[in-house]
Amino acid sequence: MRINKYISETGFCSRRETDRLIDAGRITINGTVCQPGDEVEPGDTVLVDGKPIPPREPSVYLLLNKPPGITCTAAEQVEDNIISFVNYPIRIFPVGRLDKASEGLILMTNDGSIVNKISRSEHGHEKEYIVRVDRPFDDAFLQHMAEGVEILGTKTKPCQVSRVSEDTFRIILTQGLNRQIRRMSKALGYQVEKLERIRIMNLEAKGLPQGQWRYVTEEELRQLLALLEE
Repeated sequence: MRINKYISETGFCSRRETDRLIDAGRITINGTVCQPGDEVEPGDTVLVDGKPIPPREPSVYLLLNKPPGITCTAAEQVEDNIISFVNYPIRIFPVGRLDKASEGLILMTNDGSIVNKISRSEHGHEKEYIVRVDRPFDDAFLQHMAEGVEILGTKTKPCQVSRVSEDTFRIILTQGLNRQIRRMSKALGYQVEKLERIRIMNLEAKGLPQGQWRYVTEEELRQLLALLEE
C-alpha cells in the first residue's frame, strides 16, 4: 500500500498532508527516510518525527460554519489556521478547503478514507454556494457561468447557476479548481465581494451560526457514506 494511503487510513492525517510530511523528510519506513510513492508492507515500522503513529481514534465527523479570515490548512504553524480555530481535542483535518476570505460549510474529520471521494471532481459531488459580486449582472452572465468559463488554462465544467438578487447568485459546482468561483467571476469582469458555501453533498449549513460547529448526525452520515459508495 502506498505510504500516503496507509497513513490516511490510520486517521492520522490526509493524503495531501502526508505528502507534505514526506517532502519535509518527517516520515521513515524501517528507519529509512520515506520518498514519494514508497510502499508499506505488513510488519513495516512507520514513524512520523521519530514516533509511532498513534492508534486510530473513533471516527469523528463535524461541520464548521467557517468565518472569513480562517485558513483551511492542517499546518498549525499558519496563523489563524482552522485546526487551532476549532481546537478539537483529537487530530482532525478539513475535507477540501475554502479560501481565507470565503465563509461557510467545511467538513472536518479524522477519516482519511473519505477525503478523495468527496474532493475529486470526477466523482461529481455537489457543493453549493451563494455569491455576491461588486455590481449587478445580466442573465447573459448567469448563462456564461453555467456553460463554463476559461480559467487556469481550462474550461470549467457546466454547472447550475441561478439568480438570487441583482448582484447575488447561487451556484452548484461538481469540481473544485483553485479559487474557482472568484476566477470565473473575474474572467467575466466581476469581483466577488462575499462567497458562502451552504451545502456539501447532503450536508447543509442551515441553523449553524458562523464560527460554530456541530457533529454530523447519524442520518446525515448514513446518507453521506451511501452517496460516496455510489
